[in-house]
Amino acid sequence: MEEPQARNPINRLMWKIYNVLDVPVTFFREKIVEPNQKSYPYYHQKYRRVPTIDTCYTDDYVCRYEANQQFLRDRQVDSQILSILRDRHDHCVHEDYNQREEAKCKDIYEVYEENAANWFCKYGDLGPMPDVVHAFMKQKHRMIWERRHGPIGSGMKEDPYKIKEDD
Repeated sequence: MEEPQARNPINRLMWKIYNVLDVPVTFFREKIVEPNQKSYPYYHQKYRRVPTIDTCYTDDYVCRYEANQQFLRDRQVDSQILSILRDRHDHCVHEDYNQREEAKCKDIYEVYEENAANWFCKYGDLGPMPDVVHAFMKQKHRMIWERRHGPIGSGMKEDPYKIKEDD
């Protein structure tokens, strides 16, 4: 701030008091605080990706904890994405309620249903306190099932040892 042009004693005294109080604070803020602040281009903090649970040793509890936290963050992000897709579909249906155009919202609904099925494949049936180890075991069991019986939802393969009876 510039010094005021008026040279009367009261203005000069007020200006000196102002400088005594403001200059150290301004200096501290501009030279120390602002250069050391972390600036994120987004509204949320970005976490680095950590190793997954399949790369952790069984006795490495720090790695298991980090993998579990990463899993919980991923689950929260996927849940929010699913919530946004559900809100978009609900908004489309509510907006077109009077016009009765269901074909307009059909594409949004198909995307939502596909993502809901994928969410359930990954996080469903894990209970209220999901854990990365249980999710990994669920994925392993699903892969074994698909290897033995084919993709889930396609019907089971026929048993090659089953004797076919003619009616």
